[in-house]
Amino acid sequence: MAKARGRGRHVTGSDITTKSWFGSHADMVVEELSDGKVICEDDKGKYITYMNRLDNGLADPRRSAEDRMMEDK
Repeated sequence: MAKARGRGRHVTGSDITTKSWFGSHADMVVEELSDGKVICEDDKGKYITYMNRLDNGLADPRRSAEDRMMEDK
């Protein structure tokens, strides 16, 4: 049997101020846009997502996207 080491709990050093790490929530909405889009704000700044992705229990891909503001290039 392997011997247990006396290590403490791993801490990353960052706390989140939102309800979850990956999902978008109604309390994060800053502004409602047309076509079912909303502007939300998290610890990394503002991003645009769809209203149907709020509080659905799933990760919001717009929150971790490279282009968080959906700008056309």
